[in-house]
Amino acid sequence: MQDIITKRFIQCHKELRENGIVRSSRQFALSLDYLPQSLSEILKGRRNVTVELTRKLVEKYNICPKFLYTGQGQILPTSEEESKKDVLVVVADQNNNERIVHVPYAAQAGYGGQLTDPDYISELPTFTLPDQFFQSGTFRSFDVVGDSMEPTLFEGERVVCSFTEKNAWKHSIKSNHVYVVITHDDIVVKRVENKLSENGCFILHSDNEYYPERIVPGDEVLELWSIKLKISRFMSSPKNIRNGLHLEIDALRNTLTSQNELIHSLNSTIEKMLRQNRSR
Repeated sequence: MQDIITKRFIQCHKELRENGIVRSSRQFALSLDYLPQSLSEILKGRRNVTVELTRKLVEKYNICPKFLYTGQGQILPTSEEESKKDVLVVVADQNNNERIVHVPYAAQAGYGGQLTDPDYISELPTFTLPDQFFQSGTFRSFDVVGDSMEPTLFEGERVVCSFTEKNAWKHSIKSNHVYVVITHDDIVVKRVENKLSENGCFILHSDNEYYPERIVPGDEVLELWSIKLKISRFMSSPKNIRNGLHLEIDALRNTLTSQNELIHSLNSTIEKMLRQNRSR
């Protein structure tokens, strides 16, 4: 039989979903190091929660213990009101598995202003990857624009990134790692120096030394995505490139040879005509 703590646990799950703090039951389970199948059993009333699971719930989502164990007070303390505004919209398939949302170059200009618009996000292209790493968590991909990150990244490549929770930026954003940085104004791919604790800002560096560093206050950053994979167009192998170069050189050599023969023939014709004119 379902106990009272389990019923309140389910209420907490529902509250987190409704406020956008939790995006799916699967993501919720994984964030608590719990099997999604076992969580499904709890939500269906077939299994009770453990003390360890409730402890993780309180620590991870700042759930009020008083509500969980006595039913009194609010599920979330009032200090959570601001964090509820930071909603990440995701796209899932019919089995409630998240898909990777791709933000093409054409859509990047308006992305920062429509992050919480489900209609806008749902209209963007989505896809999945077979690697097991991408089967859990929230991922997004972006087109690389410009040459500021050469030779690490080139224009036309795509980067697949994992979402970084805003409340963990101070400790989880690693300096000298490459991130996609979202602000109200633009989307940039940069090597980030984390100065949140010291100066409340990020310093963005380009791998192309032609571009100067850029300082962005932390409160101007809407999202940070950690790059996990890049997708590039197929290029010929070095061997094929060499073969192609040899063929081009051979063709150029043949062209020069033909032109030399033509010039030699033309010179011979001109000399012959000159001799004929002198003999008259």
